[in-house]
Amino acid sequence: MGARITRTFRNFNLENRAHREIGKAKPHAAPRYPSHKDTMEQAPTIKESIHKKDDPLLSLLKSVYVESKDPSSQVIEQSQAETEEEERRPLKFSLPGDPYGILDITDVPKGKLSIVEALKALNSHKQSPKTWTPEKIAQEYSLDLKDTKALVDFFAPFNVQIKPPKTEDPKQIKAT
Repeated sequence: MGARITRTFRNFNLENRAHREIGKAKPHAAPRYPSHKDTMEQAPTIKESIHKKDDPLLSLLKSVYVESKDPSSQVIEQSQAETEEEERRPLKFSLPGDPYGILDITDVPKGKLSIVEALKALNSHKQSPKTWTPEKIAQEYSLDLKDTKALVDFFAPFNVQIKPPKTEDPKQIKAT
């Protein structure tokens, strides 16, 4: 019954409202911008200049001569070997045993840390921040000072909290 009443109010004077909407002035469409086809029809000189051979530019292009030589492979290998030796440093700490294959790594690039070293550095900074400052950590592990400050500020080793057991015995259901 309620739907019938709302339908009558909704359809009341519907035809007059429709004629009123149809009779309103419509908004004008935005002007169309000239397309690519319109510009090609209007300017045939552009079409001709695209397909025309330009002799001054062609002569300048012919005057350009590029000569390239590949460096010998021995020089490349020596430079790579030198940079690898200079940029690597031996590990400071490693895990005992071989649980995750970390012992396979004997050195790391300068400016980087292994997981074990990062945890050791963060833990030592957490335990004594006055002695293990970001400057000392950066010097010890050959790191950038900005990266070390960010490491100390935004990363923290896990906080282990051991809660003591409750003193009173928990209530148990007795079997009868």
